[in-house]
Amino acid sequence: MLKLILRFIKLFVIFYFGITIFWVLLYRFVNPPVTLLMIERGFERKSDGKDWKIDKKWVSFDDISDPMKRAAVAAEDQRFLDHFGFDFKAMEKAIDKNSHSHKLIGGSTISQQTAKNVFLWPGRSYIRKGFEAYFTILEELFWSKKRIMEVYLNEIEMGDGVYGVEAAAQTYYHKDAKDLTKHEAAAIASIFPDPLKWSPTNPSGYVQHRQYLILKNMRRLGPLDF
Repeated sequence: MLKLILRFIKLFVIFYFGITIFWVLLYRFVNPPVTLLMIERGFERKSDGKDWKIDKKWVSFDDISDPMKRAAVAAEDQRFLDHFGFDFKAMEKAIDKNSHSHKLIGGSTISQQTAKNVFLWPGRSYIRKGFEAYFTILEELFWSKKRIMEVYLNEIEMGDGVYGVEAAAQTYYHKDAKDLTKHEAAAIASIFPDPLKWSPTNPSGYVQHRQYLILKNMRRLGPLDF
C-alpha cells in the first residue's frame, strides 16, 4: 500500500512539474488569452447588475511607449532588470513598514505580479504565495525580462473591466499605448495598486502625489536595457 501511495505521489509530482513548465514555456510564445481575475471580475459585474466586460487588446512590447515601461518600473519594481524575480530588500522594507502601519504595502516585483496575474487565482494565502514564487522562478528561467514586461503590461487590471495598457490608453486618453506621454504613463501607473478605486484622469490628492513620485523616480532611472 505504501509503495502504491509513493508511486502515486511520484507520478503526481512529475505530472505537475511537466504541465506547469509546459504552460510557462507555451506563454513564452503564445499570449495569455484570459486570466482568472478577469473571469472573477466579470462575474462580480454580473452580480452587480452590470454587463459582462473584459476590455483587453494585446499589443506587442514595441507598441508600448517607452514612458509607460519606465513608469511601470518606477512605480512597481525599480530593480526589475537586476534581480532574478525577487527583491529581498524591498520585501524587508515592506515587512518593516507594515509592522508599524495599518496601511499595508507590498514588496512584490513585476515578475511576481505577472506570475500571480497570469497563472494563479485571486486572493491571499501562504499557499498562493508559494505557487507565486514557483511560477516566478519559471518565468525568470524561461522568459526574457522583455517578455515579462510585455505580459505584465498587457494583463494587469487598470480599471473596471479594463485590462492591459492598450485598453487603458484608449479608455482614459483615447489614444494608442505607443503614444502615451510620460505624464499619462505615470498617471496610469499611479493607479496600479487599486485600479477599481482610483482614476488617472480624475485623481485624488493621494493619487496625484503618487504620480509625482513616479515621475521623480522615472527621471532617476538609468537606461532600461531590455
